[in-house]
Amino acid sequence: MSAQPVNPNLPPDHVTVFIDGVELAAPKGSMIIQAADKAGIPIPRFCYHDKLAIAANCRMCLVEVEKMPKPAPACATPVMDGMKIATRSDKALKSQRNVMEFLLINHPLDCPICDQGGECELQDLSLGYGRSISRFQERKRVVADEDLGPLVATEMTRCIQCTRCVRFTAEIAGTYELGGMQRGENLEIGTYDGKPLTTELSGNVIDVCPVGALTNKVFRFRARPWELIAKESLGFHDALGSNLYFHARRGDVMRAVPRDNEAVNECWLSDRDRYSHQGLYADDRATRPMLKENGEWRDASWDEALARAAKILRDNAADDLGMLVHPATSNEEGALLARLADALGSGNLDHRIAQQDLSDGATAEVFGMPVAEIEKASAVLIVGSNLRHELPLLHARLRKAWRNGAKIYAVNPVDFDVAFDLAGKSIVPPSRIAAELADAGLKQLLSDAAGSVAIIVGAVAENGAHASAIRTAARSLAQVTGARLCRIPQGANALGLARHGVLPVSRDAKAVFEQPRSAYVVYGIEPGLDFADQATAMKTLGDAQVVAFSHFACKSTRAVADVILPIGLLPEIDATLTNLDGRDQIAVPAGKLPDEARAGWRVLRALGAELKAAGFEFTDLAGLRAGIVPRNVVVATSKAPSTGDGLEIAASQAIYRVDGITRRAQALQSHPLTVGPRATLHPDDARAHGLEEGAMAKLDNGRGVATLQVSVSDKVAAGSVWVETGYGATSPLVVASVKVARA
Repeated sequence: MSAQPVNPNLPPDHVTVFIDGVELAAPKGSMIIQAADKAGIPIPRFCYHDKLAIAANCRMCLVEVEKMPKPAPACATPVMDGMKIATRSDKALKSQRNVMEFLLINHPLDCPICDQGGECELQDLSLGYGRSISRFQERKRVVADEDLGPLVATEMTRCIQCTRCVRFTAEIAGTYELGGMQRGENLEIGTYDGKPLTTELSGNVIDVCPVGALTNKVFRFRARPWELIAKESLGFHDALGSNLYFHARRGDVMRAVPRDNEAVNECWLSDRDRYSHQGLYADDRATRPMLKENGEWRDASWDEALARAAKILRDNAADDLGMLVHPATSNEEGALLARLADALGSGNLDHRIAQQDLSDGATAEVFGMPVAEIEKASAVLIVGSNLRHELPLLHARLRKAWRNGAKIYAVNPVDFDVAFDLAGKSIVPPSRIAAELADAGLKQLLSDAAGSVAIIVGAVAENGAHASAIRTAARSLAQVTGARLCRIPQGANALGLARHGVLPVSRDAKAVFEQPRSAYVVYGIEPGLDFADQATAMKTLGDAQVVAFSHFACKSTRAVADVILPIGLLPEIDATLTNLDGRDQIAVPAGKLPDEARAGWRVLRALGAELKAAGFEFTDLAGLRAGIVPRNVVVATSKAPSTGDGLEIAASQAIYRVDGITRRAQALQSHPLTVGPRATLHPDDARAHGLEEGAMAKLDNGRGVATLQVSVSDKVAAGSVWVETGYGATSPLVVASVKVARA
């Protein structure tokens, strides 16, 4: 090859290559396969994945390169100026076919029963590169299967050792749970210790596996790919709003798979978003309108139920009515709820149902740094967040940033597990987090960072008793250091609901229980588990008249409601959600609504018509969306919660119990990360209270009492007790502090 550039007009960081006679410009250092992909020239591959490190161990991508005596792997051969490559020459095709023949020597003839059938990369490529008859008569090898947990099914005899799954758990998830054992023909992929996968991203090994070795255990043997209809939808369990497809057969949602969006979730999907659809078909799903009469429930017609709901709202309008909305509710439903509140003259409307301290009137706000840019940050500070469980794919972005050299710091009440090394951390009780953010040393560290800096404030801080002080301190730190403030919205659509005015002008979600109203609307909420102060909420709702727009006719809903109006969940309705970057994203229905349940916007429209309220004259979704405009609200505030005596509560969300549908997804409840309700104390605090690992403790906050098993860990700040929310046993405890004693 000449020392002179073939094309001197190219940028200095590019070279000219010729693939199958086509002249291409490719970045220096890139591989042949990347240049070919960019030009749309197909090269077969199994081990190569553009999000994973190059392994070059399948050799399926062998191509002929001029002046090279042997075929070269396209995935591991860098381009050079003037390089001439043939992907379809006799030499290249013979090499590719020989590799395919070797791959099929031991591969079982499982296609008729394999879940990967119809979308299998090996199946597809064997059609073009395989022989019709095998020349090998030896016995095929058999590999024992390993139980990887409730989410991923294994048939390791089908494995072709591409190591994509190994590289995913090592590079993206950061758990290093899979690896290759033995050598040569004895090589096997497994966990070595025989334990199930614990990463919160384990389902992605199904997507990267090019054969049927790793498949979806929940979906296993339930349908064929060609029977399914794919519908664009969104993850609705956190504020990232991961893009995905729901695959449905005859109206039943069978599985979820990621939909590529580099700005949001790349090509990955958290297990929570992938498997939660199981909860759609829970036994206690609300399927018909219901009325309570003389303490007993009965089914009712829609007309009767709407008439009863309208009467309750008319009789208890204006300031006598409180309206509480789940923060995953869609923009369409939120806009109608705001209209309904206006029509009834109620200023007691709020979606911030899990937050204790609203004394500063804080609402969700757009991330100061787009998610896609966080992986390029030079420094990141995590404040009050179990980020790995709260936003699994944002945590993956931070791991990428760390691998690129970013320094990551944390100020938390618990030394939460992360898949990267922390450059510094302060583990302090929640009441001291704000003071730590004012520390001069921390300010200096962030100020000295050469490049962009992000401060991420999460649920432990936002939902705690000291939230307003932490928010103020974080904002001040961002201003002083030039960092971008990224407050995680507390709910899948908290930002959208804030934009559409689902906010109080009179009493917020905290005050509306402390100052009881005579009637309430609860929308999409599981009353026994979703509120910040469960004891107060359940007592207040139990004493009032309640209209429940509900996905589930659960025990707590039946206990407090007078009318249950069944509404659809996100996989069953048209909806728009706004993610933490302020991006409006649309979901379309994938599954059919159960029995007589209806989309929430339809039920609200019918109720608005029953009340003869203004703004409910539209007849279809297009008419509704055309009339939606942002609604500005001067947000009412309430007093900060009292702190009390005893150990401070540090509450984080249990990863698979964040809402009603995840709590009903059986596979997620069987996952190792679902540890059950417990109280975790620092060893010094455990000794001071006469407690040890496994003991039972009574925790009393003055409003409710919980009896929990004790776990002892030095990862918890002294003076604190860590509990996970979403469990009935821990629901009375999400307040500032508790007194602890042996049960």
